[in-house]
Amino acid sequence: MASVLNQPFFQDEEAAYAKLEGIVWPNGATCPHCGSTDRMKKMGGIATRPGLYKCYTCRKQSRVTVGTVFESSYVKLHVWLQAMYLLCSNKKGISSNQLARTLDVTVKTAWFMSHRLRAAMMAGTVLPPMGGAGVTVEIDETYIGTKYEKPGGARGYAHKNAILTLVQRGGGSRSFHVDGTKDSDLLPIIKASVAPGTHVMTDEAVQYAHLNKHFTEHDSVRHGESEYGRGFVHTNTAEGFYSVFKHGMKGVYQHCSTKQLHRYVAEFDFRYNNRVRLRVDDTGRTVNALRGIVGRRLTYRDSPSIAL
Repeated sequence: MASVLNQPFFQDEEAAYAKLEGIVWPNGATCPHCGSTDRMKKMGGIATRPGLYKCYTCRKQSRVTVGTVFESSYVKLHVWLQAMYLLCSNKKGISSNQLARTLDVTVKTAWFMSHRLRAAMMAGTVLPPMGGAGVTVEIDETYIGTKYEKPGGARGYAHKNAILTLVQRGGGSRSFHVDGTKDSDLLPIIKASVAPGTHVMTDEAVQYAHLNKHFTEHDSVRHGESEYGRGFVHTNTAEGFYSVFKHGMKGVYQHCSTKQLHRYVAEFDFRYNNRVRLRVDDTGRTVNALRGIVGRRLTYRDSPSIAL
């Protein structure tokens, strides 16, 4: 059986552009400068760059990569598609060092490529609330990495980065890098992201004590008393999400700056949502990620100080 990476669009530039055009331009070539669709003509000739079009409305040349995370990159498009497939198909992610060895590029190039691809995986800014009548959403938080060195004798996790995750049973996840885990930090996000008619599940943490005022039902498990499930009442789905997340962050990426943590969180949400909610295969996840490349160009200035 041939490797999936032997497909033409992973090996050839013309095929790569044709594949991307079919994803980004499902209704035909569209000028990224003026929006015209009826006067776009593909240019030919030996010296012409692959995938080059000319718009006879605004008289400008462009390719499908203009206005996307692939714009102004010296990396070949078919190599970009390989990188996207590798990032989408590895359950716990792939490090920049491994990506560099696999694609035969420098570590610096692989590092920047991976962050452009994570930008494409990020969900939109306005999403409908999760849950609803008869639906259960589990809510939990965890800590990862450090914002600053823990002072001597200090207690608690204030020095660590806090992550809030909402997981709909049988559905997707939404995770947020939050300032802290106080009620004032979490409640506005929860109320904006979960429909009021939802049955919410949490642990016994004090910041969740009054969720019954905002949602139809609220049950909690007492982790402090070694209770991890009481029939229907548990947060095991959210804990399962964190298991993959922490294995990836600690075992694959090992370190992440506070400034860039939201991109890594988006990466794990994207894979979880496409695997559990949409149930698509590795190629399907790659195609879905490629649909998010438009309007999300990322420059080096946007992403300094990222660990490899």
